Amino acid sequence: MAGLKRAPKTRPPIRRVGLVVKPSEERARRLARRVIRHLEERGLEVLLDCESFKLLQNGPGIARDRIAHEVDLVVTLGGDGTFLSAARHAGGGAPVLGINAGRLGFLAEATLGDALRLIDEALAGEAPIESRHLLDVTLRRRGEVSGPFHVLNDLVVNKSAIARIIHLTVSIGGELLTRYRADGLILATPTGSTAYNLSAGGPIVHPSIDALALTPICPHTLSNRPIVIPGSSEIEITLESTGKDVYLTLDGQEGFPLELGDRVLARKSRKSFGLVRNRHRRYGELLRSKLGWGEPFEK
Repeated sequence: MAGLKRAPKTRPPIRRVGLVVKPSEERARRLARRVIRHLEERGLEVLLDCESFKLLQNGPGIARDRIAHEVDLVVTLGGDGTFLSAARHAGGGAPVLGINAGRLGFLAEATLGDALRLIDEALAGEAPIESRHLLDVTLRRRGEVSGPFHVLNDLVVNKSAIARIIHLTVSIGGELLTRYRADGLILATPTGSTAYNLSAGGPIVHPSIDALALTPICPHTLSNRPIVIPGSSEIEITLESTGKDVYLTLDGQEGFPLELGDRVLARKSRKSFGLVRNRHRRYGELLRSKLGWGEPFEK
């Protein structure tokens, strides 16, 4: 009927909160105990992943790769590594809020001082949630297929410290793009563009852009530069060299040795996950604070 307005879409109530804690970080452990009390005082059920359960002895332990599918909200206390260990398996599950108790913290962007306030905003449905796509990665070797593995940040093909330059062929959508002679290759999502990709000289890709960054690591040919490709691309990376100690690494957390002729295939996953954002900080401010941009000119 003309003139009627649709009611805004409401988020389902949060009743169960999953907590993932970096065991080696004392600040994270102290804050975890405060967060547990804070949530339980509000009548919420708190579940911990198995590692955090052993650390804090509170509630049942859930496998870290399943926790986002057992709760309504996941809170990580640590650095970006802790965040990744929960978020990369969260496709189709609960959104993830990262509290930074580590160092840089591009993903776990909330500070320790903001933690309880941001948790309350998430509980009240006031915190924005960004949808971030994952990559599905498969490894094909002599007719056998491993995977799919889910990647949030990046996949990396590279050599160990003693290996020689490796040879890689890259195709996009079945069409040859180029051949690399390099120490390795990074395929990064916009979320992962500020991680290893940035350190290797790759571009920062704004998270709202549907794109991927393909960045060679120390290429032998200087004209092999990073390239940004559509996010819908299907990428195939084939190892063409016989050198040993070449590995496929996923989000810096899973690794597989590669052999001559192995093919790594990557494409956008149908699954995405929700990143709970700090509504009091914009992306430009995040880059300025983390990378030291915008320092005032000396007079």
